[in-house]
Amino acid sequence: MPWNAMPRPDWRARIAALAAESRGRLAARARSAPLFAHAYAFHLNMRFGGMTPLHLIEFAQAQQLCGIKIHVEDGEQASLSRMPDAALQAFAGAVGRLGLELHVETSTTEATGLSDAVRIALAAGATSLRCYPRYEGRISEIVEWTIADLRRLVDFDPQARLRYTLEQHEDLTSGELIRILRAVDNPRLGLLFDFGNMINAYELPLPALALQAPYIAEVHVKDCLVQPDRGGWAHLACLSGEGHLPMAAMFVELLLLGEDRPQVLAFGLEEEEGYFAPALRLPSDGPDPFIAARPASFTDIGPGNLTARLRQEAAAAQRQVETVRTLLREIATEAERNQA
Repeated sequence: MPWNAMPRPDWRARIAALAAESRGRLAARARSAPLFAHAYAFHLNMRFGGMTPLHLIEFAQAQQLCGIKIHVEDGEQASLSRMPDAALQAFAGAVGRLGLELHVETSTTEATGLSDAVRIALAAGATSLRCYPRYEGRISEIVEWTIADLRRLVDFDPQARLRYTLEQHEDLTSGELIRILRAVDNPRLGLLFDFGNMINAYELPLPALALQAPYIAEVHVKDCLVQPDRGGWAHLACLSGEGHLPMAAMFVELLLLGEDRPQVLAFGLEEEEGYFAPALRLPSDGPDPFIAARPASFTDIGPGNLTARLRQEAAAAQRQVETVRTLLREIATEAERNQA
């Protein structure tokens, strides 16, 4: 199934077909969407440029965002994982003084890493923790291991102070994620919907969103170019608005989730220009394919000038804030126009 054979969704027609009440709700939510700075938008600056978690909260404040999403390892020696409890508490104070919300992320569901991420998140005053499995094995094994891992969240956080999200991170399909959530049966556990990660699991964005919709609590916003890979699809992240993803259509559907209140609590602005992820699920797969071991996500810095590349990344992060806000204004305007 070639990617370019897929029809481009008409998000304006979708809005026009909504009932008046839904259009009004969509307009209001588009104008007040909870946008969060994401540390991966500064991935190279945090690895090679001396950027720290404190710099990220300064960026979020300057852009008038609602909070930050940061991995426990972001910032190298300055990362949350390297901070003693006193420093984590001081970081919590800095986030709170600026009126921001903190979401912490980790790239594992295994007990040691997950329990440590919970400890860090609680000490730093976070409200949410994202995780995803990174196991090598058959899909059936990965699903069962992840269920067992996530059932331990009640042991790691017995007072239920955190919300948790499981992200589709390129290998598991939407159906497999839902199977995990239903088996774990923790009311504080939902899904984090990434705009592009379903591509690598050989799923299309809007059908994947429709399947995951009842469980989506948070979102990673990015764009990418979809590339053929061994019969499946790889993705190469690019500047938002310059890729293949139906960003406006996805925003419309995500903003509509929830009746009395918005279901999506955070949109993390995760510009990843230059990040590449290969196909992990193929149409030729058998009923229980094998997933090889893989590292946590990283972006290759490339052979060019380091200073220029770091400036390019920072400019892209700034530009994504503007691009997403413009897109949200267009959605709100369209909803208000049709409402009138």
